[in-house]
Amino acid sequence: MAIVDTAKAVGAWLDQRLGLGTPIAEVAAHPVPRSSASWWYVFGSATFVVFLLQVITGTCLALVYVPSANGAWQSLLYLNYAQPLGWYLRALHGWGSNFMLALMFAHMAQVFLFGAYKYPRELTWLAGVLLLFCTLGMAFTGQIMRFDQDAYWGLGIGASIAGRIPLLGPSVVHLLLGGPIIAGATLSRFFALHVFVIPALLIGFVGLHLFLVLRLGINEWPMPGRVVKRDRYLEQYGRLVHEDGEPFFPYAAQKDLVFAGLIVGALVVAAAILGPIGPNGEPDPTIIRTVPRPDFFFLWLFSIFALLPPWTETVLMLVAPVLVMGILFGLPFISGTGEKSFRRRPVSVIVVVVVATAIGTLTWLGTWSPWSPVMDAWSAAPTPPAYVRNRSPLELQGALLVQSKQCRNCHALGGEGGRRGPALDDTATRLTRDELVRQVLQGGGNMPAYGKNLRPAEVEALVAFLETMHPDGEPPARDASRAR
Repeated sequence: MAIVDTAKAVGAWLDQRLGLGTPIAEVAAHPVPRSSASWWYVFGSATFVVFLLQVITGTCLALVYVPSANGAWQSLLYLNYAQPLGWYLRALHGWGSNFMLALMFAHMAQVFLFGAYKYPRELTWLAGVLLLFCTLGMAFTGQIMRFDQDAYWGLGIGASIAGRIPLLGPSVVHLLLGGPIIAGATLSRFFALHVFVIPALLIGFVGLHLFLVLRLGINEWPMPGRVVKRDRYLEQYGRLVHEDGEPFFPYAAQKDLVFAGLIVGALVVAAAILGPIGPNGEPDPTIIRTVPRPDFFFLWLFSIFALLPPWTETVLMLVAPVLVMGILFGLPFISGTGEKSFRRRPVSVIVVVVVATAIGTLTWLGTWSPWSPVMDAWSAAPTPPAYVRNRSPLELQGALLVQSKQCRNCHALGGEGGRRGPALDDTATRLTRDELVRQVLQGGGNMPAYGKNLRPAEVEALVAFLETMHPDGEPPARDASRAR
C-alpha cells in the first residue's frame, strides 16, 4: 500500500504542475462505436507499439554503431560477437522492421476494405500513406546501415535508378551519395536520414494521425446500406456514438493491448530464433560479379525487375511509383463518399486479394530470381564510339573491360562518369605502361587493387587501351630512366 500511495502522491504532484491528468483521462475515455471494438481494428495500435520498440532498440544500437566506411561493418561484428546481447538487440531491431511493415500493410488493407478513408477521414488516410512511405524509407536506409556487400551494391542499384530521372538524375545521385561514388560521405548521409530525419517525420506524422483519429473518431463497422453522405454523416456518427458508444479504455483498448502483446511476444521469439540480419561480406568495390539481394520487404520489387524484360526497367522505375503514389493520395478524393461495406464493394476485395497474392508470390520468387540491372544511368555507360575507332583487337577488348568492370564508377570518359579518380581521357600522358600495370594490379590513393579480380590477359588488354588515352598531337608518357 505504501508504494501505491507514493505513486499516487507523485502523480498528483506532477499533475498539479503539468496539468496532463485531464487530457490523458479525456483521451482514454473518449467514446468509440461499440462495433469498433473488434479484432479487425487492432493493427494500427500494434504498429505503433512496434514503432516504439524500434525507437528504443535503434537508440541503443546508435550508441555503438560507427557511421564510417571503415567502422560500420566492424561495429556490427562487434555487436554480433563481442557486445553482450548485442546480437539480440540487432535481431529485435532488424525483425522489428519486418513486423512493422507487415502490420502497416495489414492496417492499410483493413482501412481500405472498411472504407475508413472516406469523408471526413481523408487527411487521416493521407497521413497514413505518408507514414507508409517513411517506414519504407526507414527500411531502405536501415539496410544501407549494414554497409556489407549487399548494401554496397544495392545502393549502387538505387543510385542507378535515381540516375534515370530525366534532367535531375545526376544531381539526385550526387545528393544521394554525397559525391560521385559510394564512400564515407554516403554512409554519413544515410545515417542522418535513418537516425534523425525520417524518424522525426515519422513522429510528426504519427502525432498528426493520432490527433485526427481522436478528432474525427474511429471508423464504425461498415454496415451494408449505410452510405456516406457529406451532409449527413457527421450527424449520424455523433448519434451512433451517443447511443451505442463505449469509452476507448478499457472497453476497446483491451483487444488492442492483447494483440500488441502477442505481436511483441512473437517478435521476441522470432529475434531469438532467427538472430540478427547480416552483415554479409565486407563491402568490396572490386567484386562486381555479385548478386545483391534486398531485405525481405523489398524482395517483391526485386523480383519484378528480375522477371520482366530489361527494356521495361526504366519505365517501371520512373512511371510506376508516380502512378502508385497518385492512386494512394487520390483515393479519398476519387471515392470519398458512398458505400463503405466491403460486402457491397467487390472491386475493393478483388484489389486487396490480387495485390496480396502478387506481393506474396513475387516475394517468394525474389528469393532465387536472378537480376543483372542495367547500370547505364549511373556509371557503366557504353564506351563512346570516338574511343574505339581505329583500335586494335586487343585495345577494343580493353575498351569493353572499361565498360564491363564499371571503371566509370570512379573515372570519367568523354565527360561522363565518376569524379573520384582522374579522367581516363589523358591517362597515357600521366602514366607509363609499367605505371599503368602497377596501378591496376596494386591500386593506390583512392583506387582499390584489382590484381585478384583480373586475369593477366585482361590486364594486358586494359593497359593496351589506356595507353591510347592521350590527346592528338600529345605523346604518351615515357620512362625517363630508359634510353631514347
